[in-house]
Amino acid sequence: GGVIATGSGSEQDFPAKLTLQVFICTAIAAFGGLMFGYDIGISGGVTGMDDFLLKFFPNVYVKKNHAHENNYCKFDDEYLQLFTSSLYLAAIVASGGASLMCKKYGRKPTMQAASIFFFIGAILNVSAMNLPMLILGRLFLGAGVGCGNQAVPLFITEISPPKFRGGLNICFQLLITVGILVANCVNYFTSNIKNYGWRISLGGAAVPAVILLVGSFAIVETPTSLIERGKKEKGLKTLKRIRGVDDVQKEFEEMVRATEVANQIKHPFRELMKKPSIPPMICGTIIHVFQQFTGINVVMFYAPVLFQTMGFGSSASLLSAVITGTVNSLSTVIAIFTVDKAGRKKLLVFGALICMVAQCTIGVILKKYLTETSKVPNSIAKVVVLLICVYVNGFAWSWGPLGWLISSEVFPLETRTSGYFFAVATNMLCTFIIAQAFLSMLCHMRAYIYFFFAAWLIVMSIFVMAMLPETKGVPLDEMVERVWKKHWFWKSFFKSSDIERPKAMVQLEHQEKPNQ
Repeated sequence: GGVIATGSGSEQDFPAKLTLQVFICTAIAAFGGLMFGYDIGISGGVTGMDDFLLKFFPNVYVKKNHAHENNYCKFDDEYLQLFTSSLYLAAIVASGGASLMCKKYGRKPTMQAASIFFFIGAILNVSAMNLPMLILGRLFLGAGVGCGNQAVPLFITEISPPKFRGGLNICFQLLITVGILVANCVNYFTSNIKNYGWRISLGGAAVPAVILLVGSFAIVETPTSLIERGKKEKGLKTLKRIRGVDDVQKEFEEMVRATEVANQIKHPFRELMKKPSIPPMICGTIIHVFQQFTGINVVMFYAPVLFQTMGFGSSASLLSAVITGTVNSLSTVIAIFTVDKAGRKKLLVFGALICMVAQCTIGVILKKYLTETSKVPNSIAKVVVLLICVYVNGFAWSWGPLGWLISSEVFPLETRTSGYFFAVATNMLCTFIIAQAFLSMLCHMRAYIYFFFAAWLIVMSIFVMAMLPETKGVPLDEMVERVWKKHWFWKSFFKSSDIERPKAMVQLEHQEKPNQ
């Protein structure tokens, strides 16, 4: 739902300041990312707590504490995996509804809906008396994640001045990493609270939800959304307010033109099936497949479980997760300052190479030292933690933030929102698959699971170098002409007979030319 407004020339043409209003709006909206991150971090921590396992997953508790249980299989339980993965199944469905809600009612109400869903989910989890109630809470959390991931990046994109758009967008990913870190810290302190420590951890999800809900009443709706819904005067007033200048007429006119063009497209999903839409569709969605198959969510979801598998105690494993979470947050900041200088492709390739080396090294060490019943020597276990930090660092400034950024750049205006929905849904689907399958894969593949993800990192590096075009510095509405039509392979999809730009779009562009 919605449309990302763009100019017809360079995006730097529009006068704007980074106002306090924009900063506040971005900070509050980014709490949607903190909600997402908190849940990623909290689920792995509580699944390692004995009280939680004893209440909901007694079979796992028995296996975990059995002296001769297989190290790689002690957490293998389909219901335990469902606890983690059910959220992402709900998020896929919710993101579809959220895309429609964004268009009809605006980005702000959609973020408010996300916070309400997330709050309900947190309450259900903190008061859960049985497994069905626990899973129901996870489904509500998933609805919140789906709505938030669809609305928040779109909101920040539309509220940001063009020259600050990249850095402000990455704030969403930064808050995801902060949420993971906060969750790891909470788990560390609540793990020693008997009987209800896990309830405190799960209930903590309500805090960012409340902050987003209350804060949303202090932020403005995006000018694009207001214009799109026929509120042009209010849109113009809001644009002046967030830009900090009165000379916004040119940007306002471009927003009006962009929304008129987008509104002429009655079936944007049908447009995605046409030949010229295939290159951005493939690149915009496969980047999210690759993002998940780096193995990052395996580390983030199950970091405490992984460390316990290697022989760490419960508290030590949670502390190790705090360390990796800290590295994740700090490393994400690097992307904010390098993405528009080094370019997308370089960061993705170098990040993948770092992750691959770390994964292979971890696999070799665990293959040698971690048998079915033995523990990894303490000094070796510390080396593995260091390698995981190296891996997380490589991901945090590359595949983490750039997956979301690239998928929002590559689609032309007429299919951008429908294409972005597919990107979000693909991300949630792959996250669900990884979360649901990982513990079983760990049981059957053992240390070789790290080589499995390393192999994927090789594949995605080759794809980026050969197939993904560089989008650094390219205005969004010139992406087709300057990127896709000049790519060695994708240009074959743009023969003159294949390009069928909507008549309404062509007519509007010709009408606007004398005024530009």
